[in-house]
Amino acid sequence: MELTFYGQNCLGLQIGEFNILVDPFITGNEKAKDIDIADLKADYILVTHAHQDHVLDVEAIAKNTGATIVSNAEIASYYGEKDLRTHPMNHGGSWNFEFGKVKYVPAWHSSTFPDGASGGLPGGFVIETSEKNIYIAGDTALSNDMKLIPLFTKLDLAVLPIGDNFTMGVDEAIVASDFVECDRILGCHYDTFELIEIDHDSAKQKFAQKQKELLLLNIGDKMTV
Repeated sequence: MELTFYGQNCLGLQIGEFNILVDPFITGNEKAKDIDIADLKADYILVTHAHQDHVLDVEAIAKNTGATIVSNAEIASYYGEKDLRTHPMNHGGSWNFEFGKVKYVPAWHSSTFPDGASGGLPGGFVIETSEKNIYIAGDTALSNDMKLIPLFTKLDLAVLPIGDNFTMGVDEAIVASDFVECDRILGCHYDTFELIEIDHDSAKQKFAQKQKELLLLNIGDKMTV
């Protein structure tokens, strides 16, 4: 499984022959100005919740690629009314897609579209594949719900928000990594705006002190999960 970081919460996953895009917010992110959304491949677009910094480019990319949008029932309905392909889910539910099994899990946050439409309840995704397993938390506070994930899935990577203010910060993310029993963490939801800027060295040191690895990728960087 190859992962590309596009800034904020936006990830590209290549799983076998399939391309999955998560929370596409690129054209509104000055730090991602070198990324052209017309060049992105997507068979599926996974949406954790409806805030602008997660959905800004969903419609344009879905129209360009024909991707299926996977999210909660409210978000799927919102895009379905725009004649886009969707697959609705809800908390605790799983579905076996062509690339692997996806479970939609709870997140503690809010979820409203920029136009005021309801985005339902926010969530995250646990993705199990024949290659690796990954947890994408979405925007969330630290939650005891996370303790349920390792009861069913052995994770190879957890993608956790670390920017604080709107989500959990570094210290809570370290505890979250304990809850999900994964010591390899990709940080997200940081540095995009002034309110979520972090000290990179301090964050990495805090994780290292707990014998954990915090990965902070530059926009456009790739990694193997």
